[in-house]
Amino acid sequence: MRIALIAMSGVRAHNPELTALGLSLPGFVERGKTIASLPSLGLLTLAALTDDRHDVEYYEVDDIAGMEPLPECDLAAFSTYTAQSKECYALADRFRAAGVQTVIGGLHATAVPEEALGHCDIVVAGEGEPVWRRLLADVEAGTARPVYRAEEPFDLADAPIPRYDLLDPARYNRLTVQTQRGCPWRCEFCASSILLTPRYETKPARKVATEIEAMKSIWADPFVELSDDNSFVNRHHARELVAAIGSQGVRWFTETDVSIADDPGLLSMMSEAGCREILVGFESPNAAALDGVETKRNWKHGRVDRYRAAVEMIQSHGIALNACFILGLDGDGPGVFDAVAAFVEETDPFDVQITVLTPFPGTPLYARLLAEGRILEPAAWELCTLFDVNYRPLNMSVEALENGLVELGRHLYSRASTDRRRSGFKRQVAAAAGGAATGAAAS
Repeated sequence: MRIALIAMSGVRAHNPELTALGLSLPGFVERGKTIASLPSLGLLTLAALTDDRHDVEYYEVDDIAGMEPLPECDLAAFSTYTAQSKECYALADRFRAAGVQTVIGGLHATAVPEEALGHCDIVVAGEGEPVWRRLLADVEAGTARPVYRAEEPFDLADAPIPRYDLLDPARYNRLTVQTQRGCPWRCEFCASSILLTPRYETKPARKVATEIEAMKSIWADPFVELSDDNSFVNRHHARELVAAIGSQGVRWFTETDVSIADDPGLLSMMSEAGCREILVGFESPNAAALDGVETKRNWKHGRVDRYRAAVEMIQSHGIALNACFILGLDGDGPGVFDAVAAFVEETDPFDVQITVLTPFPGTPLYARLLAEGRILEPAAWELCTLFDVNYRPLNMSVEALENGLVELGRHLYSRASTDRRRSGFKRQVAAAAGGAATGAAAS
């Protein structure tokens, strides 16, 4: 059987007026370009679970979106972000019209399987690894079901090495490896792997090292991104993981929560192991806005008074911080734009990411805002870009949020502001190094 694996990539603002107002600013698009250039780890993993007797090809959507005729195949499998779901549906419709069976999986299809079934033959809801081989066997036998859902969570200890060999490394600026799935925290807005699995699980560190070795077989010096929700929430696993990555001699990036600042020993390990940058979701510098954001223990609300110290602690170890903020939280009003600007100027994180609150399907946030009548266009998934506003903010107008996003971006991503932050990062690293040297001399 000939199988085409098709990754729907690309992150951009949908509203042309927002783009015209300034969303082409470098700071807005840099992270978007990084995401757009990441391969689909899920599809590469499914490729590794596919028997050798099948012919497998991997495509990015840009490779085939305008192609006539489409690549010849018996099965086309898609992975898509929510914002690209309608483009995915249109392409899947073309394959179906050509007589090709189609399957769509991932976060969006998991959240709205019935919608996805309107444009494909098969939906994989939830984790794909436990059902993929059965799905292929059923397709060959002509007995495929419309929806496949894993009965038990997938054990990451059984994860295969993704088929990195299917990639042309020259087209990517980094490759990804997953070291865990899920997250013990439950943030209302989170549309990540917690939607795929009911439990938090880690991958054995030795398997992570093996996967990085496989990357190095196609790219001698890869930049590695850990595609985790929260890489260091399990401290015991974190130390084993950092040691395993360090053994591979690569540079790497990941996402975690602000509690990493409580563990200077682990930060030292990370720096020595090649960690160049971490992304941390601060969400807001205002305590009122964080109240209730994390629905399990209201964990983030209790951390805000340590945010400023956390930036210095992380960056003093030579690890650049990408501080992320979500504009338009219910507890924030128009003053949030000045508050974020002031926090950034006072702390100098190396990078800053600002987005607007985005109600993704399947999240508690979407359900709540829909029930409150605050979703502007239900099922307007093309607006789930993190830059487009598709809800009615509680304490400001839609226009105020849109304009505040752009004006704050103009300020934060100006050359003067960027240069100041980068200089501040260097000062923090130098000050820490000087303090260490003074301590060593005194001893």
